[in-house]
Amino acid sequence: MSSLQIRALNETDYDTILVGWWNDWGMTPPPKDFLPDDGKGGCIVYDGEVPICAGFMYATNSKIAWINWIISNKEYRKKPYRKVAIKLLLDTLSDVSKEVGFTYGYALIQNNALVEIYKNNGYIESHKYTQELLKKL
Repeated sequence: MSSLQIRALNETDYDTILVGWWNDWGMTPPPKDFLPDDGKGGCIVYDGEVPICAGFMYATNSKIAWINWIISNKEYRKKPYRKVAIKLLLDTLSDVSKEVGFTYGYALIQNNALVEIYKNNGYIESHKYTQELLKKL
């Protein structure tokens, strides 16, 4: 049985781990300053020394915490630990959000497998969005 650990993201995780993961999945990494706490506002899950997945929690000025930007190590294929790790990540981000006073967890997810993990973790489908818009101010 694998031993999963979770910790807060640190100053170097964005450059040394996460950017590579986004590139491996063919995604453009979000700018570091687009992410909560300049890329440190989330958690990362490990199986021993191997990082598996990470995600972020945006704090809003309402009762909503935006739990998003879940990304994983494409090379990590140990089953069922990948799903277990993502569940641990979502549980932790949700628990932290609740502990600091948020009532709702919110996510914008396109990946169907990830949508199912969110749903299995208590999230309900609200609306299907078809366009995401962003403007650098």
